[in-house]
Amino acid sequence: MRILIANDDGYLAPGLAALVSAMQGLGQIDVVAPEQNASGTSNALTLNRPLSMFQASGGPAQGFRVINGTPADCVHVALTGLLGYRPDLVLSGINNGANMGDDTLYSGTVGAAMEGYLFGVPAIAFSQAEKGWTSLDAAAQTARAVVDAVLAQMTLAGPAWLLNVNIPNRDDAASLPRVVTRLGRRHASSPVIQQTNPRGEPIYWIGPAGGARESGEGTDFHAVTHGQVSITPLQVDLTDHARHGDWSRRLNSPA
Repeated sequence: MRILIANDDGYLAPGLAALVSAMQGLGQIDVVAPEQNASGTSNALTLNRPLSMFQASGGPAQGFRVINGTPADCVHVALTGLLGYRPDLVLSGINNGANMGDDTLYSGTVGAAMEGYLFGVPAIAFSQAEKGWTSLDAAAQTARAVVDAVLAQMTLAGPAWLLNVNIPNRDDAASLPRVVTRLGRRHASSPVIQQTNPRGEPIYWIGPAGGARESGEGTDFHAVTHGQVSITPLQVDLTDHARHGDWSRRLNSPA
């Protein structure tokens, strides 16, 4: 088996090294990761400049291929020429913080996995529920357990699938129940923070994410809060199928 691993925290992130280490023994592993932290870049591709690549030397990033772009850039470049082969599985993470609910729309971690999925390759995104890399070894063990369980039940040769996994920061994470969930929803983010730069010009910081708004049983928020590993199957189709007919009637177009 051939596995491509990427992330959004950058090629030196502890979570990436932990994920790569945890997957040893499954087959050939290639790592293509962003040069810098690219959190919040979603599925963005860099189209206004060329991308460069270098191979990391030394430390836990030894041999990693590094792209000066987004997480999606890394997977896109890997799949369309850099690797020279089509991987069987794309993995992304382990992210420094949760990617639940609305976060998945902004997440570079999910974006990297989704880029593989868009190319027809099964993909899994892994995140820790809290920032700080606490209990990272346990999260890596959990990621390996999830991959092993998926490979035992799913074929890599059929239609692609995409999973979003959020792991509580606990030393016993690998033994926690794993539940299949749906995405919750967050409240609107906090207001933008306005400051002034040294030249007297206004600058703006995006405010913190809002708290969980829809976090009932069955959601990813509920699972992680109750000490479970959340596994959410994702899809790319954003069509509002439930209201498709209503819009068709309102706009007098054929259904």
